[in-house]
Amino acid sequence: MKRFLKSLVTISALSSLLIIPAFLSVGRASAETQKGTDASYIGAGVAAGVTNGGKSGDAATFGGSITGRVKLGNTPFSARGNVLWSDETSAIIPEVSVDLPIANKTNAFITGGYSFVESDGKPTPIGNRDAVVVGAGMESEVTKNFLVYTNAKVGLGAYQNSDASAVSINGGIGYRFR
Repeated sequence: MKRFLKSLVTISALSSLLIIPAFLSVGRASAETQKGTDASYIGAGVAAGVTNGGKSGDAATFGGSITGRVKLGNTPFSARGNVLWSDETSAIIPEVSVDLPIANKTNAFITGGYSFVESDGKPTPIGNRDAVVVGAGMESEVTKNFLVYTNAKVGLGAYQNSDASAVSINGGIGYRFR
């Protein structure tokens, strides 16, 4: 029960990062005309694994994240990179995303990529072995050079000795460099 409550609180806190950008951009909508964001940024935050593969070493794991986005010209695509870590190891996730402007300086996006776990068998927020990763999220500029972002990732078959998929919820603050 204690683990469930901890997961519930974590999910609730990170989910609030999803909602906040929409409210912050509404007040500025009439003053600015840019829909979506073309920001390239680097950010840091938290990563919470919310699933369990069912075997030893498969427990849901809380950790940190570093996230980056590079907008690819005037296309709706971006190159993204993530590093999710726990106290035991990390996962590096290169991704490509399709970005959809949904509000003033706010995007929704879907991603596809691959997770490379540094030490197979050791837990990360996105499982304990290399796997295909799909995800979805939101990002929003809240000031001139800063953004907030949140996303959920699913590592398909991301646990050793199990067909279970891993789910990670991530969020943080980014600094715009372009």
